[in-house]
Amino acid sequence: MPIFDLAIFLVYMLAIVGFGISFSFKKRSASDFTTGGGRLPAWAIGMSIFATFVSSISFLALPGNAYGGNWNGFVFSLSIPLAAWVAVRFFVPLYRKLQSESAYFYLEQRFGAWARIYASLCYLLTQLARMGAIMYLLALPMNALLGWSIPLIIVITGISVVVYSMFGGIEAVVWTDAVQGIILIGGALACLGVIFFSIPGGPVEVFRIAQESDKFSLGSFHLDFTTSTFWMVLIYGLFINMQNFGIDQSYVQRYLTARTEAEAKKSTWLGSLLYLPVSFVFFFIGTALFAYYQAQPTLLPDGIAPDKVFPHFIVNQLPAGVTGLLIASIFAAGMSTVSTSINSSATVILSDHFKKYIHPNSSEKLSLRVLRLSSLGMGLASILVGLAFNGVTSALDAWWALSSIFSGGILGLFLLGLLSKAQKPQAVLGVILGVLVIAWMSLSVILAKNGMDPSLANPLHTNMTIVMGTAVVFLVGFGLALIWKKD
Repeated sequence: MPIFDLAIFLVYMLAIVGFGISFSFKKRSASDFTTGGGRLPAWAIGMSIFATFVSSISFLALPGNAYGGNWNGFVFSLSIPLAAWVAVRFFVPLYRKLQSESAYFYLEQRFGAWARIYASLCYLLTQLARMGAIMYLLALPMNALLGWSIPLIIVITGISVVVYSMFGGIEAVVWTDAVQGIILIGGALACLGVIFFSIPGGPVEVFRIAQESDKFSLGSFHLDFTTSTFWMVLIYGLFINMQNFGIDQSYVQRYLTARTEAEAKKSTWLGSLLYLPVSFVFFFIGTALFAYYQAQPTLLPDGIAPDKVFPHFIVNQLPAGVTGLLIASIFAAGMSTVSTSINSSATVILSDHFKKYIHPNSSEKLSLRVLRLSSLGMGLASILVGLAFNGVTSALDAWWALSSIFSGGILGLFLLGLLSKAQKPQAVLGVILGVLVIAWMSLSVILAKNGMDPSLANPLHTNMTIVMGTAVVFLVGFGLALIWKKD
């Protein structure tokens, strides 16, 4: 990579880490660390929510999906406005009213301490898997772009994010997310512009080739949930985004950083709706790359995987300076997601475990120390998880399986508390059955490949795991509550 591009990338990395650390020089309390004292502007919070949506996976996987297939994956983004409306209508007012920095305080009120412990532990395990997967997937293209070893990239990325997350708190996370979100959007638009105006024939040629190859298809509209149809992706996206807005600590925490409930709602709309056009751009990049290399096939190596086409284009076809900007954008996406997970995980450890069971009356100084040590611990643990991902056949498949097992039942439990009169016994039975269903759907396909009767394997698409798990928890708990009421 040219020295100029490498310099842009390194300057960006040093600047963003230094910017995050600068927040540590302010006089801080535990509340400042977790909610920013409830004084952050709506636009910055919205940009942070947007950056939480986007990761290095999105930046590289979405163009890869569009290049190798069509726009079926974009249907996921179409579910976000409905999930955002539910969040603004129900979730934001609920959490602002509770005034607890923990997303799982509500579950304790409804079903007892076991529900809060269960949900918070599931969240921490999910975040470890998420951060590890993102750092590993981020390292793959960076290995190709920079030539550095994958373990070295994982360690450098992890330490960089840990440093400013550990010292800067939620303010550092939100403001660096805002900066990185802007860089990410600028990098993507710059890339699309280069493709449009360097392909022979210009933008018209992009649309012609894409149209002839049916690249704009959103998938089959048949009611089939065994394959990636329009309806399967839409329902999956709705459940995932309901989980994000409703029970994900990183989102809930941002509702509390705003000055007022109205500003919290504005930031939720901004962050969620901004992802819609940006994901559109990501998919369009993949489609434009397909047309670009169809028109100039000699520029692309034979047999290259779809996910590697965009990194190849970044290294070989972009002008000097833009390559460095794109690499910074990719790192921005990964760092934003990991920093958010570190801060929210530290908040969960303090609120749901340390203050609850170890030191209920801890001082501000002790609470702040716990938050920083928790940030350090989760960050270092995520680096180890990222290193453990190195060598797996499919990091995405491993992440999907882990996230379904760890988080699939919590949304059902939350909806059970919000929409029914179920109590602890019904909720416990619902969670047990839901987790069993999730485990079967996640693991049966793997077991079938290793000798189990294939007829016993999950027939539905993998992404339906969270849908079925959530439905079982809610319906079992709701049904048992009705039966108990009649008795």
